[in-house]
Amino acid sequence: MLKKTLVVVFSLMLVMTFFGLATANGDGAKYIGAKKCKACHMKQYKAWKKTKMATSFENLKPGVKAEEKTKVGLDPDKDYTTDENCLKCHTTGYGKPYGFINIEKTPKLAGIQCEVCHGAGSEFRKIMKKHGKTFKLADIKAKGYILPSDAESEKECLVCHGGDSPFNEKIDAKYKWNFKERIEKSHKHFKLKYEH
Repeated sequence: MLKKTLVVVFSLMLVMTFFGLATANGDGAKYIGAKKCKACHMKQYKAWKKTKMATSFENLKPGVKAEEKTKVGLDPDKDYTTDENCLKCHTTGYGKPYGFINIEKTPKLAGIQCEVCHGAGSEFRKIMKKHGKTFKLADIKAKGYILPSDAESEKECLVCHGGDSPFNEKIDAKYKWNFKERIEKSHKHFKLKYEH
């Protein structure tokens, strides 16, 4: 009887996982990629596309940013696109449920996209789509939305801009971390209209 019960439970878990009903991160939020965000936030998307964050995955390819790589002791001819030490800072959601896996399986999550700063978007996007511009900020925050001005968002930035990255201010002053300046460089911030 126990064996039969375990088989049933395991089968249900497989079905739930396949259909996206069970998640490892509790609230069910999945990374959806910047192109989904673009549908409603075209101005922000266009501004972000011009940033270094949007193209950060490209920096991992051989020959790209060769001078910078050499300066920090990296091999400029090496392909870093599968190096887990690099992927956590050059992709969206690497190592997290439904985040970047590799360029073949999850190309839509290459680069530092909206959800690195704002949180995995599948759940709060549903509220935004349903209510248009009349959604409540508290409702989307309850579904994982992060406002970049919140204290917790800088902690996420510091994983890469204060962590073990070889690109730090000891190597070059241009890598000095300033949260407020970097927020402005991330994309032009057009205030969203929502109910408080």
